[in-house]
Amino acid sequence: QVQLVESGGGSAQSGGSLRLSCVVSGYTWSNYYMGWFRQVQGKEREGVAIIYTGGGRTYYADSVKGRFTISQDNAKNTMYLQMNSLKPEDTATYYCVVGKYVRSDEVLRPDDYDGWGQGTQVTVSS
Repeated sequence: QVQLVESGGGSAQSGGSLRLSCVVSGYTWSNYYMGWFRQVQGKEREGVAIIYTGGGRTYYADSVKGRFTISQDNAKNTMYLQMNSLKPEDTATYYCVVGKYVRSDEVLRPDDYDGWGQGTQVTVSS
């Protein structure tokens, strides 16, 4: 059974940085998509950044391009989201995800992901 454990959330001021981590265990596929979604209460989940473990291709939401960077450490079964130049609108609960059969035109949509973390809160103050 897949287990994803996030850490690194917290508070930051506008313009600051935070790094999220997610340890993945129990996911037996060798190549799959993994990454981060976020959700503000009352709104739909939004794809933030995704990486394909089979080649390292990355996908980003337009709202975070140039500010966020997703990366993976295969030896540690861990993925990271480095968030720089944070803005108040980045405030949300962030979830790490994994998915094997993700449609290429649906990478930043939540429907095809079959493993979700419990979420970690990120709060950015102005």
